[in-house]
Amino acid sequence: MSEQAFAAEKERLLQDVRQVLSSTEDLLSTAGDEGGDKARVLRQKIAENLKLAKDRLYDAEQVVVGKAKVAAKATDQYVHDNPWKSIGVAAGVGLLLGLLISRR
Repeated sequence: MSEQAFAAEKERLLQDVRQVLSSTEDLLSTAGDEGGDKARVLRQKIAENLKLAKDRLYDAEQVVVGKAKVAAKATDQYVHDNPWKSIGVAAGVGLLLGLLISRR
């Protein structure tokens, strides 16, 4: 999945969740004013909207986890293919951090 496709998918999922939550808030405000059967129906709709929001958040989580796994595999492969470069980069970063810390 390309970066643009990933960003578009993430934005679509976030927009869907925002819409569901907004709809749920509207239903909650209406449910507070209603009694009897209408209140029961509104509470049922709220429960359905919350389940939908949870499902969409789960989907978003799966996309992020999948992307993180791909990045971890690529990093692991790079380190295995280039161990000395990786050690050099780690040593350089450690040296820079040490210099920054020692200045305090």
